[in-house]
This record gives sequence, C-alpha cells and structure tokens, in this order.
Amino acid sequence: MQKPLAGLNRKNIARELTAGVTLLAIAIPLNIGYAQIAGLPPTAGLYALIVPTIVYALVVSSRQLIVSPDAAAAALVASSIGGLATAGSADYATLALAQAIICGILFVLMSVFKLGFIANFLSKPILVGFVGGLALDILVSQIAKMLGVKIDSGGEFVDKVVGLVTGLGTTNPWSLLIAAVSVAVLIVGQRFLRLVPWALIVLIVATVVVVLADLDDAGVDVLGEVPAGPPAFTWPVIDWSMWLMLVPSAIALTMVTTAEGLLVSRSYGEKNNYTTRPNRDLFAFGVANVAAGASGSFAMGSSTSRTAAMDQAGSRTQLPSLVLAVGTLLLLLFGTALLADIPSPAIGAIVGVAILPLLGIRDFRMLWRVDRFEFAIAAVCFLVTLFVGSIAGIVVAFVLALINLAKRAANPPIDVLAAGDSPAESLLGEAPVGTMTAPGVIVIRLAAPLFFANGSVFDDAVKKAVKAVPEGTVQHVVIDMEAVTDVDVTGAESFTALVAWLDARSIELEFSRVRPDARERLTDLGLLGDRRIFDTNRAAIAGLSSTPQQ
Repeated sequence: MQKPLAGLNRKNIARELTAGVTLLAIAIPLNIGYAQIAGLPPTAGLYALIVPTIVYALVVSSRQLIVSPDAAAAALVASSIGGLATAGSADYATLALAQAIICGILFVLMSVFKLGFIANFLSKPILVGFVGGLALDILVSQIAKMLGVKIDSGGEFVDKVVGLVTGLGTTNPWSLLIAAVSVAVLIVGQRFLRLVPWALIVLIVATVVVVLADLDDAGVDVLGEVPAGPPAFTWPVIDWSMWLMLVPSAIALTMVTTAEGLLVSRSYGEKNNYTTRPNRDLFAFGVANVAAGASGSFAMGSSTSRTAAMDQAGSRTQLPSLVLAVGTLLLLLFGTALLADIPSPAIGAIVGVAILPLLGIRDFRMLWRVDRFEFAIAAVCFLVTLFVGSIAGIVVAFVLALINLAKRAANPPIDVLAAGDSPAESLLGEAPVGTMTAPGVIVIRLAAPLFFANGSVFDDAVKKAVKAVPEGTVQHVVIDMEAVTDVDVTGAESFTALVAWLDARSIELEFSRVRPDARERLTDLGLLGDRRIFDTNRAAIAGLSSTPQQ
C-alpha cells in the first residue's frame, strides 16, 4: 500500500511547505466565495479546508490532485437544495451536509465495485456544456455582487438576469470601483506573475480601503462577522424522504467530480512519472465528502486550477494540503476578525475571474471547428443546464452520451479489402486498407463488434459490395473477423438474413482471422457450421480464387 505523503523527502520539504503557503493564499478567498455561491456561510467553505482535506491527503493515491469545493459543485448545491429550503437557513445547511454524505457514500461504492469507468460517459463536449451552463449562472450572481445590485442568487437564471438588468439603476459606484480594480489586478497579475497570490492581495488591499474610508457606510457590502473556532463534528438529522430527494443531485455531483478528478489525477501522474490508482482516488473522494458532511461543510470535488498552481510551484506531494489545513485552522482560531470587513465586490471579482475559464468559450470554438455534432451536444447541455436546471442538465448529458455512442457504434468502419476484378475503393466510396484483387472473391472487414446497432449497416455494406460488380461475378464473400470481438443475438439475426441473401445468389460465405472468443460465439449462435476459416486474407483469396467458377 502506498504510504501517505508519497514523494516527500528532505530535499523537497522546504519547497512543499512554501507551496502550501501559496495554496493557503489561493484557497481561503476562493472557498469563502464558493460557500456564498452555495448559499452557505463563509465557515462552510473554510471548514472544507480542514478535516476533509486532511483525510483526503492521507488516503489519495495522486500526489498532486487538490480536493475542495469548486464553482461547479457550489452551483449544483445551490440549484439542487434551493428548491427544498431557504438559502442561509439551518434546514438548508443541514441538507447540504446530508448531500455531501450521500456523495461520499456513492464515491465509496464506486470504489468498492470499481465503477469509475461510468464517468467515461461524460465526454468532453458534455462536460464543457454542463460546466459552462453552471459557470454562466454563477457569473450573473457575481456581477450583481460586484455592482452592489441586490438579486435573488438562489433563483432561476432568467430571474437573475432580469433582476440584474432592472437593478442597474441601484449600482453602488464604490462597489463598481472596487470590483473593476480587483478584476484588472487579477487578470493582469495572473498574466505576468502567476505565482503571486493575487486573490489574497486583492482581498487585503480592498479590505484596508473599505476600513480606512468607511465604505461600508457608503453602501458597500462586507462579509460580516465570521464565527471563530474549529469545525464541530455533527450528523445531519432529516427525514428519509429528504435523503431520497437529495440522491439525484448527489449523483450529478459524484459523476462530474469523478470524470474531472480522475482525468486530472491521471494526467499529472503521467506528466510527473508516478502511478495513480483510480479506485483509491474515488475512495479518497468518498471519505473526504463524508468528513465534509460531518464537519459543517458541503460537497467536495477536485480543483483543477489549484492543482495546476501547485504543479507550477513545483509541488509533487500532498504536504501543501496539510499546510492548508493547519493554516485555515489557525485562521479560524485566532484571525476571524480579519475577515469581517472583506468587501463583497472583491469576493465577487475573485470568483468571477476564477470561473471565466469554465465558460468554455475556447472549447466551444474548437468543437464548432472540428465536429459540429459534438458542438451541438455541448450546446444542448449548456442550454438545458442554464434554463432548466443542473439535474436536468446531467440527465440530458447522459442521454446525449448514449446517443453519441450509439451514433458512432452504428456506423463502424467497413473496409473492402479485395473485390472481384475491381479496385476496392470503388465499392464503398472509402479508401481501402489493401489493394488486393482476385476473381470471384470479395473480402470485407468490419472493424467493430457486430451487434444490434450496426447489424443492418453491415448487412447493407456487404450487399452494396456484391452489387457493385457485374452480376454473377462473385462466388465467395470472406468476412475478415480480426476486429470483431463479439456478436450479439440481433447481430446474428442480421447475419443469418445476409447468408440467406447470399445463398439465393449462389455465393458462399467464409471467414478469415477469427478471434478465439469470436469463434466460440459464432459457434454458439449457429453461424459457423462447416464454413471455412482462413488464417489470413491472402490465404482466403489464394484458396478461393483457385476454386473453379461455377
């Protein structure tokens, strides 16, 4: 079993500790903002950085992946719980704890049953659209916060936009100035000096300005009093019906985190030459979420931006996460008074700039350029998530994933390798794999399993190849089975119909390069019989073309 804090040694401990201080500076302002997005008090975001972070860092196999609530998770929490309780209420917070615990249980179950592959159904276009929709919804709320305009941040997207537009006349000029300067500093600073904790600098400077100029009396919203003290361990007590109502949103949170988290974990492991274990990482997400639900926080996911920041800082262990936990605990014990005067426009600017990349503008442009169907999938997920809701968005995402999978499976590559006396490329309008020709023999390769989605397509392709040469020319059709790993019952039925069609034209069907597992399957389905099987296509052509024509 991998030891906790793998990769840590005397040579890199100083660098890892320094990276931990950087992570602390990045995480505190972001988590305060994400807690507000979720409709929870600032402490919920800070508590996530203590017990859940420690548990995760000691269990996970990835040396670099950072766990934390993120913008997408916060938006999902708000949209899913907002209809069940009033944001900011005790019931709302209790539901958020329960939701995190359900997420943790789902992660653990996925780890035990090795179900991480399910997240592969969330392809990049689906994630781009789903997360982009959540990001735009968040951005509207943050713009309102930056302008000092009061809107219902827990409402529907259209209601938020209407509230923002109609409330522009109430814009607070000081809030607008603080937000504009904060955005400019964050964007310019991150462009030229990425390792500087600009978010922390913005919070400190903005808070000093607000205090010295008494801008809270001028209408600038501030964070307010933050309760001091460590997180208290608790357990949400709610009706079973409420537990069940939280399951769909917990599934959505789990799937999104699994897809993004495992991908990021694997990519950094490959980049820096260490091994990751997906199922152990799922277990780590599980125990972190249970710890979050039991210590006053909310659903945890992976933070791509913080992981990238740690990689740039040279960190290759989970020690920065432990530094983050200790630093946050000290802040809660001795420094909460420093948080009370943080201006909300500055928090809105920090969160707004952080989620801009999540809009996926570049990804949408890339999809439009390379694959319009994939672009359409992303666009539908984006619109459904934005205008209908996050749960509907994740349901539509899975449905579109299945449609996309079926579309591709129903149109597998089918190559004509040899065709009578005619060039192979003339038969199906595609470039051939080989250019062999032989009198009376057609060799066709199906590069996919033969099953219900493509059986008729393959049937039509064979008939098209036979009809493309003069009638009576073909005596043998050879199916190259090298890439056929399976045949289902529906595929077998289409195969049987094809055999009858060939028999009616006195054309014999043979096979070449049949895989052992496919041969057993063909025998079970009664498709093999006494048909000849050749070890190569050349052997088939040589043997069959030498057969006297009838």
